Amino acid sequence: MTDPKRERPTDAQLAILSVLWTAGPATVREVHEALPEASKRGYTTTLKQMQIMAEQGLVERDESHRSHVYKANVVQSETQGRLVDDLMQKAFGGSATRLVMRALSGKAASAEELAEVRELLDRLEGERQGGTR
Repeated sequence: MTDPKRERPTDAQLAILSVLWTAGPATVREVHEALPEASKRGYTTTLKQMQIMAEQGLVERDESHRSHVYKANVVQSETQGRLVDDLMQKAFGGSATRLVMRALSGKAASAEELAEVRELLDRLEGERQGGTR
């Protein structure tokens, strides 16, 4: 089995993980029904994908119930961090600035989102200055 902490989920696996991160432990049927239409294939495709994910360590399967219950075995923020780091290296030459500028120019950010970005920038700036804020 590969290390799930290093595993890069496919788009289909990421859709399944997103359901499990949001809903918590769920059966294959519950995950399948919660998938966005664009990600939805046949039930057996979802089942097979989740079985593969269990083999890879991305999800854990609880077999104590009649219908097996799956839960995410990887942390959402860590997985997102690896995906963003990978994207930043491959598409933006390692530049966080170019990544952020593109993300913010790609769609209109709400006032709340911009406030969160400002707060993060202020916090990072404070940490870089040795916490003297």
